[in-house]
Amino acid sequence: MNRRKALAVAGAVAVAGAGALVARRAWRARGAPPVPPGVPLGPFGKDSTAEEVTAGLDLTGKVALVTGVSSGLGAETLRVLTLRGAHVLGTARTREKAAQACAAAGARATPLALELTDFDSVAACADQVRRLGMPLDLLICNAGVMALPQLEQVYGIEKHFVTNHLGHFVLVHRLLDSVLAAREGRVVVVSSRGYIWAPPGGIEFDNLSGTRGEYDANRAYGQSKLANGLFSLELARRLRGTTATSNSVHPGIIRTNLGRHFSPWKKQLGEWIGWTFMKSIPAGAATQCYVGTYPPLAGVSGHYFMNCNPAVPGGHMEDEELAARLWDVSVELTRAYLPPLA
Repeated sequence: MNRRKALAVAGAVAVAGAGALVARRAWRARGAPPVPPGVPLGPFGKDSTAEEVTAGLDLTGKVALVTGVSSGLGAETLRVLTLRGAHVLGTARTREKAAQACAAAGARATPLALELTDFDSVAACADQVRRLGMPLDLLICNAGVMALPQLEQVYGIEKHFVTNHLGHFVLVHRLLDSVLAAREGRVVVVSSRGYIWAPPGGIEFDNLSGTRGEYDANRAYGQSKLANGLFSLELARRLRGTTATSNSVHPGIIRTNLGRHFSPWKKQLGEWIGWTFMKSIPAGAATQCYVGTYPPLAGVSGHYFMNCNPAVPGGHMEDEELAARLWDVSVELTRAYLPPLA
């Protein structure tokens, strides 16, 4: 490299560094949470939409799988990724619901049935994807349930935990080879700020049935969302040394079908004053689309994002020992449905 080129490179690095510093100061000035060191900030924020964060990207040739595309954030994510040229495998609880959503998104969408509370269904869906023989550039674990009014169990385990965590745990395991086969496979796990509702100890490994004590819907949901974040954290650790990455996201507070189990007064309150603090669905889908596609995030793994930027969640969400234990317990609970050596 000659002197002129060396000076040019040094100048570019200096400008980029200065820009990052300015962005971080502006981020802090807005009262945003701390940013993990070494993770780039983007030019987007809480009001950015999924279309805006992917503007100018050509995802032609990329293959993505998005769970829960029949409505809400999943449907918007499906729409925007196909709009940018990606081929999207869209899952819903029935093939009919998936087919309706994919038909609305156009020819670049393929419907798949996936019932996260039925591990046989999860395995069948993953096997169908594997038979396509395509690398999986993006896997977005988006589907979930919230605020079930009464204790429900699947396989003897509380239903939030099964649907939001264990179903996706099985799916990711069975598709990990396809993610690793991609040039830069990305796993995006949709968590939630609701992780703060988890029990004080984080994950109640001795009460995954949910039968001890009085059932609390927020606590059960919070535990499952903490599990999402911890799963992503441990997956990132296990992916070190590969080109694949894993990150978790908080999409924000959005009025979608996720709140269908809310009490009538909560639904009414959301209709009256939700506009003061809730995001739109296009804005809610932005962070997962951003983390899944934004080029400067190549190689960024093991982090938590909100409002289209990295954040330090704190507490149990950063507990690596808890994440490793959750992984081991999840393997034991789902071993019959996992590939060998999981």
